[in-house]
Amino acid sequence: MEHDIQADVDAVMKKYDRESNTRIWEGAPKIALRVLMSAFSIYCILMTLFSKALPERRLSLFLGFIIIIGYLVYPARKGAARVNHVPWYDWILMVLGAGSFFYFAINAFSIIQLATKLQPIHIIVGAIGIVVLIELCRRCVGLPILVVLGLLLIYTFYNQLSWDPSFYKALKNIVYKLFYTTSGVIGTPVSVCYTYIVLFIIFGAFLERTGIANFFISFANRLAGWSSGGPAKVAVISSALCGMVSGSSVGNTVTTGSVTIPMMKKTGYKPEFAGAVEAAASTGGQIMPPIMGAAAFLMAEYMNIPYAKVAVKAILPAVLYFTGIFIAVHLEAKKLGLKGMPKSEMVSWGELAKRAYLIIPLALLIFLVSSGSRTMQFSAAVSILAAIVVGFLNKDERLTFGKIVEALEAGAKGAITVAVACAMAGMIAGCITVTGLASILINAIVQMAGDATMIGLLLTMICCIILGMGVPTTANYCIMASTCAPILVQMGFPLVAAHFFVFYFGIVADITPPVALAAYAGAAIAKANPMKTGINATKLAIAAFIVPYIFAYSPAMLFDNVSSAFEVVQIVVSALIGLFGVAAALNGFVYKKIPMLFRLAMAAGGLCMMIPGTASDVVGLVMVGGIVLIQRMSARRLAA
Repeated sequence: MEHDIQADVDAVMKKYDRESNTRIWEGAPKIALRVLMSAFSIYCILMTLFSKALPERRLSLFLGFIIIIGYLVYPARKGAARVNHVPWYDWILMVLGAGSFFYFAINAFSIIQLATKLQPIHIIVGAIGIVVLIELCRRCVGLPILVVLGLLLIYTFYNQLSWDPSFYKALKNIVYKLFYTTSGVIGTPVSVCYTYIVLFIIFGAFLERTGIANFFISFANRLAGWSSGGPAKVAVISSALCGMVSGSSVGNTVTTGSVTIPMMKKTGYKPEFAGAVEAAASTGGQIMPPIMGAAAFLMAEYMNIPYAKVAVKAILPAVLYFTGIFIAVHLEAKKLGLKGMPKSEMVSWGELAKRAYLIIPLALLIFLVSSGSRTMQFSAAVSILAAIVVGFLNKDERLTFGKIVEALEAGAKGAITVAVACAMAGMIAGCITVTGLASILINAIVQMAGDATMIGLLLTMICCIILGMGVPTTANYCIMASTCAPILVQMGFPLVAAHFFVFYFGIVADITPPVALAAYAGAAIAKANPMKTGINATKLAIAAFIVPYIFAYSPAMLFDNVSSAFEVVQIVVSALIGLFGVAAALNGFVYKKIPMLFRLAMAAGGLCMMIPGTASDVVGLVMVGGIVLIQRMSARRLAA
């Protein structure tokens, strides 16, 4: 059974997810590649902790190695299934691309001194490096981000040629900006990726191999498995806990979904609903503090506030998101008359307490990062060591030398996609800087929206969802932080609210059809229709489409510009009631089936509760509360 589930997941991931389309290595070449990737992970840890070299040198070396392992892992097209085979042209691309970055790393100081007085050899080297990196992005990330970059590059050339018709001068300026400065390929996104994200990817890989995912699932089972429709609630809780560490909605769906989705189907949930619950909850794991995947570190860098503050500000929106899914799951269970799991099938609290030591690495990381006594790099390195120690202590899933190598290898593989996507995001930001496009976009959208700030928010939401389709969340956030967040700030929204807004809508792209990778992975495990699963996941995650608008207009939800504690409480309580109203309207059940007219009124009342202001809250409360009361009285009469 487990083998069949894994085969289905592998098939759908190879179809929809570029990260799953890798070369096939066996025997000695496979061992050599594992050693190389493990060595790269160790190199990243040591360089991050101890290197004092120029940023240009460190980041160029990092991307050079990324190109080497990237071309060894990802083939030029899907279905390239020849064992132990790399075509001759891939060897050439790998050598030229990595050589370009190594050339810059070796000659970094002299090239920096040259500034814009670059020689033809420097232009050729830079252009080759950019082209090879773009090709690697096509292989492991996909086309959406490259379409954006391609259009911006065309516009950048047009902009430069409008100043000076010399193509060579235009090329020199663009290559200099995008390749040889920290405003392009080796800009802020790659710097944060190299400094923080890679270490946390490696930490997540080690943590997974300690057996913490099974602990989280057992804990969630004991906590909510006994209640009505328990397995779906287990999926919500366990995915929130696992997802904040993994930082991958698809990876989290596969990890916890292989356990929770069969349980949900066995309980009585429809396959497309079971897959959707897991996909929606797993996607939300990336907004779950304190880890929030890895994007929290980028947010701290872009907003110039401590990471600990980012994690605190994320608490209430995350609670609302998962509460929204929890409410929808509960209503579906009541509608179908589903029961919970017998307590005899669950792990006892005593047994869970004995395995509680598995969360020590996570707790240690949170303590070290929040206290601010050590750097995030040091905190991540210490937590990796703690995960190794804890893994050795776990008798059920003991960490072996082979698993350590697996974790290092997984960390390196995870770094490829994120690093390449961050490099593309850096180039997009570089193009915007070179051309001054940011101010043009800001002025255009501000004028288009006028006083109707809602239009600006809607346009930003659409951009984030489109750009986020098939793009890693971190890269999507980098792009939106450079382009759309400044637009919202210019329109008068607070900085923190603007960045959280684009972050949330970048994430929901993983469950929004037509490119809903997390939903497709859940559908493969559930043996359900992928599109139906995606639509169900979007309905379940309705909170993710509403909550950002709440904190955009009421930043107190993010603990920003708070006038009093009562203000925060009012916003949270009204949002919870509003989410209940919208979820009930979408589900069509409270105590009994809701007539269509009441469903529309329920949705309107729920949305009123989410509009800031006491008057709208009162109207919404009357509508939602009144319909619930009518439904309850009607259900009692039927029962009598």
